[in-house]
Amino acid sequence: MYVRSIYDQNDYEPQNENYEKDIIYIVKHSKWILSSLGIWPVMSQGAKRFFPNVAIGLGNSVLLFAIVPCTLHIIYEQKDIIVRLHLLGLLSFCLIAFIKYGALVARRRKIKECIEHVQYDWRQVELHSDREFMLKYGKVSRNLTIICAVFMYTSGIIYHTILQYAIGTFVDERNRTIKPLVYPTYSVLYNAQRTPIYEIVYVVHCMCGYVMYSVTVGACGLAALFAMHICGQIDIVVTRLEDLVNYRWNSDLTMRLIEIVERHLRTLRFSASVETILQEVCLFEFIGSTFMICLLEYFVIQGLEENNTVSITTYILLLISLTFNIFILCYIGEFLMQKTSDIGLLCFMIDWYYLPTKTIQDLILIIAMSNNPAKISAGKIATLNFSSFGHIIKTSLAYLSFLRTAV
Repeated sequence: MYVRSIYDQNDYEPQNENYEKDIIYIVKHSKWILSSLGIWPVMSQGAKRFFPNVAIGLGNSVLLFAIVPCTLHIIYEQKDIIVRLHLLGLLSFCLIAFIKYGALVARRRKIKECIEHVQYDWRQVELHSDREFMLKYGKVSRNLTIICAVFMYTSGIIYHTILQYAIGTFVDERNRTIKPLVYPTYSVLYNAQRTPIYEIVYVVHCMCGYVMYSVTVGACGLAALFAMHICGQIDIVVTRLEDLVNYRWNSDLTMRLIEIVERHLRTLRFSASVETILQEVCLFEFIGSTFMICLLEYFVIQGLEENNTVSITTYILLLISLTFNIFILCYIGEFLMQKTSDIGLLCFMIDWYYLPTKTIQDLILIIAMSNNPAKISAGKIATLNFSSFGHIIKTSLAYLSFLRTAV
């Protein structure tokens, strides 16, 4: 009996009758967010194929529209150290989002290959148990994306609307009525207080906020989608290994082992591609989270001292959102490492002594591969796991202590 290899790419007829519904269920939310940023691959013909480039150009433009005037305002116009600190935190988050956006755009081709890889695996599902494994982990990635989106967009909407409304208009030392803006502008460039310039600038700033939060949620959703898909494939490999002993007297035992090794290798190659896609994004997320969590903690404490309820609520939501976002990435990295390293342990746990000597020797290859588990790294400098998350929190608290002493 011949067991079809997963590399029989010539026969691309779908084995899973529900693959279209399954793929839509798994990727729907990530696709919505990343498509609005121009990162999700578009298969359309005609004018629609230019939409990603237009979205990327627009997204970068609104980010720069907020970054450049705000930077000039901090350098040349703003003298108050506390206000500067608030604006520096806002500017830092915007800059990090701009860099992460650029990293995702630069990896668009690789992202497309990985999405096609996921789609191919869903098309070729044959067993009901395999589909259940993949749906289980697909549901986890979907839920993580939704939770991250709820936190980020909710806190972002409050910051861009309610907090600005709470600040309200005020009269400066020159007896001018100043209307609040999300990102202060440099007055030499244009007068943002005039109508309709103020309304236009405010709308563009809201668009900038959407791009920033979408980049954060999109990167997290992409990591969850790919990592949970790897975990589903690992569970399928584990199931094949557990069933291997039951086929020890069959003539197709060698072919079954070849299929296991091929699937395992294919999964590890896919995990290497995922790490390449996410390494720059995770690096700046790692660095930015440490800095931003520290600042938000400081702003919460300042709000408590001033008894400003709206400010406290907003900054607490932002703090929870950013902390939860980096926690998700560290959780995904930890879970992925654990899953891919468990295969080597399983090779010891099965009744391998019933297998032919040649097959037992072949299992050593799987054990050797599991000694180098898949991971998500921050620019190949630090591995994202629970230990890294602990270091981020401890470092942010240390910076907070220094900040309170210095300011």
